Amino acid sequence: MFPMKWIAGIALAAASAVLVVPVAEAKKPVAVLASDDDVFAALREASRNGDTARAQELASRLGNYAIPSYVDYFRLRPRINSASEQEIRDFLNRYEGSAIADRLRNDWLLELGRARNWTLFDEQYPQFMVNDDTQVKCYALLSKAEKGQNVADEARALLVAPQNYGEACASLISTLVQTNQFTADDFWAQVRLVAESGFGGTIRRIAPAMDINEKILMQALDKPDAVLARGPGSGRVNHEVFIVALGRSARNNPEHAVKALVSASERLSERELAQSWAQIALPTSVKLAPDAVVYWHRTAGAPLSLDGYQWKARTALRAGEWKLVKATIESMPASLRKDPAWIYWLGRAQLAEGNKDEAQQLFRSITDQTNFYGQLALEELDQKIAIPPRAQPVTAEEIAPMANNEGFRRALKFFDMNMRFEGYREWNWELRKMNERQHLAAAEFARQKNVLDRMVNTSDRTRSEFDFTQRFPSPFRDVMLSATQRLGLDMAWVYGLIRQESRFILNAKSQVGASGLMQIMPATARFVARKIGMSDYAHGQVTDINTNIVLGTNYLNMVLHDLDDSQPLATAAYNAGPGRSRAWRSTLPRAVEGAIFAESIPFNETRDYVKKVLSNATYYAALFESKPQSLKARLGMVAPKGFTASDLP
Repeated sequence: MFPMKWIAGIALAAASAVLVVPVAEAKKPVAVLASDDDVFAALREASRNGDTARAQELASRLGNYAIPSYVDYFRLRPRINSASEQEIRDFLNRYEGSAIADRLRNDWLLELGRARNWTLFDEQYPQFMVNDDTQVKCYALLSKAEKGQNVADEARALLVAPQNYGEACASLISTLVQTNQFTADDFWAQVRLVAESGFGGTIRRIAPAMDINEKILMQALDKPDAVLARGPGSGRVNHEVFIVALGRSARNNPEHAVKALVSASERLSERELAQSWAQIALPTSVKLAPDAVVYWHRTAGAPLSLDGYQWKARTALRAGEWKLVKATIESMPASLRKDPAWIYWLGRAQLAEGNKDEAQQLFRSITDQTNFYGQLALEELDQKIAIPPRAQPVTAEEIAPMANNEGFRRALKFFDMNMRFEGYREWNWELRKMNERQHLAAAEFARQKNVLDRMVNTSDRTRSEFDFTQRFPSPFRDVMLSATQRLGLDMAWVYGLIRQESRFILNAKSQVGASGLMQIMPATARFVARKIGMSDYAHGQVTDINTNIVLGTNYLNMVLHDLDDSQPLATAAYNAGPGRSRAWRSTLPRAVEGAIFAESIPFNETRDYVKKVLSNATYYAALFESKPQSLKARLGMVAPKGFTASDLP
């Protein structure tokens, strides 16, 4: 996914789309399909739109197309709910072992689950190889539950992301409640989780399982202040609805939610009070409000969502409360405690309490990981970040099978047509069958075909043999060197940013219109061109390599200087916009480590982006300078505007 770009670009795109067109001229012209590839693209679109008749007509024109399996898939997919079992089985048998067969099995399993056809579902589910669909997993547990099997623990582990629930997971929750596998505590934990995420449709689906009027629950989501005005009332349902309303109200007006809770506190149990403060603390933390840590201190024993645990720890980090950091991480579910971020920060908390041996053991457990926190853990053990020894270069004999691989051939065909989703599916499907040596060979094959994003992604998967020339390529080095030297800009940082922005896809274009290697928004490109005196700039030039690099590096340099030469702040600004980066900085109560600033960025995408860009940049610097590097030095300290060097610890 390409990184988010800021509101100005979205607004510009929206404004340009609002045109007054006479009715007679508004009719969309029929596209001329000049080639089989054009017909195939139209077939893909018709299939995605559920246009069965159009898909059938277009597929009939592609009798000798280069990728027949996808022609058949796009023909069949719009009528998956009406096709005969035999027709679907024929497709699966014809393309057995292929990525597209697994994709169709995914589609079929969803239909079988909706129809509660557990006989066929149970037959097909073990053959679903990718098994990455949350709804399919929910149907699998629902099938077991309806046979009387206890699946409560598996369901609790699965049901953590309401945006992926759909009908399947809502039905699973209802069934587990009705069969007493889920307790009332489980039910209300799901209601709170759905309320945090804002997916009200799921609440409507699960409310009947507890004989609750859905209107009461929906009012807590949609009109929380009205619920708070009535107070908590009596009985568990009313209390739980009040608690949900506190969290929803705190999104917009934390002070109002706090006042309502304080007024109602004598009517709530100790457990309910802790849960109430947790509901207020989470949205307050995401706002980076200074009072958030105070609220978290009042949540002892309250069950939290995965987001809740992480924001409790992040808020404690910002406040410098290492005891709370330690206690929070140790109370996290196992799935979170295994995350290298929380292993690292638990190590730091142990270190802060003087437990050096325990800290070093934690740091050593992740130093083999070539990510942000693996790098930081190395530095805690007094080591710098270096490039691992390069594996023996792959031979022509090792690369030859990659060129003959049918899945890779299909992927390259899709890449040529700019159908990257299908191309990624085919490429990644083939990687599943390969060992590390073959991954290196596949990455080298991708380099030969100038598909650098696949080279990076494929080489990134190895864990014992490494080739960092594949993982961290630096194409267009002469252009980049000229642009960065002129500005005095860190070339390693720029390459680290490009690696995350576009993965070196030359024609990369985001959903909001950012283009090229450095993913520049149209308005930003015009602004920068004007500022640097590029008088002959035209929009179409933004994808030209030289122009894209010149505009991107100049913009990055402007942002860097505006943010006191802080790479963490400037990286966040490049992704989410300078205004947001300045706003996040303004909430800091004191100077904090760059790693703490990065970990507490409230946008999930930007938080991940900053960590990856700066991790990338550290490896690029090690490659360019042929010597070990410090990520900590690159991160530095991030301080509120106006702090001087003497204010920093």
